[in-house]
Amino acid sequence: MREPCPADLVESLMAEMPFVDTDMEDEFVMHATSEINIKKKRKRTTGREIEEGSERKKKKKKQYQPNYFISLPITNPEITGSIQAVQDAIIQKDQRLSKAMVRSGSLHVTMLVMHLANEEEISIAVGALSDSKDFVEDLLKGKIVDLSFQGIDHFKNEVGFVKLAENDHTTILTEIAETMKKIFQEKGILAGEERAFKPHLTFMKLSKSTQLRKQVKKIDSSLYEDFKSRYFGDEILHRLDLCSMLKKKQPNGYYYCESSIVFGKSHEADLVKEALHRETQALLSRLNQIKELLSSPEIRTKISKELFEDRHNSNSKWKSCIDSGSPNA
Repeated sequence: MREPCPADLVESLMAEMPFVDTDMEDEFVMHATSEINIKKKRKRTTGREIEEGSERKKKKKKQYQPNYFISLPITNPEITGSIQAVQDAIIQKDQRLSKAMVRSGSLHVTMLVMHLANEEEISIAVGALSDSKDFVEDLLKGKIVDLSFQGIDHFKNEVGFVKLAENDHTTILTEIAETMKKIFQEKGILAGEERAFKPHLTFMKLSKSTQLRKQVKKIDSSLYEDFKSRYFGDEILHRLDLCSMLKKKQPNGYYYCESSIVFGKSHEADLVKEALHRETQALLSRLNQIKELLSSPEIRTKISKELFEDRHNSNSKWKSCIDSGSPNA
């Protein structure tokens, strides 16, 4: 099986983005594309100039394709368990869609997408995320953002997602997304898209498998008819992550994370948990190294030889003490 190329990976993740129900290239235009369109309108003289403008437009779109995003991770076991139940029910009816399911460790709500061209821009984005923390906390004013997930909907019958109940909390979430978009753009980061922010929780998407898309053109909504009004649970906003679309995911299925900001009373607990996790991972890594070392036949032979020699020396010393009548015996 061939490894998916970066373009395939981006296309796959794009199915989870807020603008998934539109053409990605048309929607994620950024400011440079708008400038190109203006220049094209001014140049109507020759076919060659129009063609050049078209080529430049395509180049710009490709250059500014999103490769990073701000993620609100879903950590409530009630939500992930309920989604798993829906996924299992759908797969029982259509086994082919097992390839379309999003792993529980990858479940998240996308707050913002962006293009980071190099390590310098990644560093700037990390700084922008850090700067966002104070602005977001000013918006929250000590309040808890409790996001309620209820009901299932779809985009073009190609993506299945759980809806967020519309209330004051989702209004605050939208304000947070807009604030962060502004902060990132002020830092010079190509972030955001033109359509209005539409938070949702993707759990199924045909774009996860090229082979599947050839077999299944549309997802039959009757497969999840029994769950269309189901309550999945609540997620408290406590963390936002800057994640890569292309770098290797973590063992639990979550995206590679460049940096995070934490909100609320759980901040210190999360820091302690993260520190313990790092220490545990380091210990496990060391333990695996030791196990690998001990599995070597040469090392095992050497250890056995040294143990035998130590035992032999001890017996010899004991016998010598007995023969000499030493009090130490």
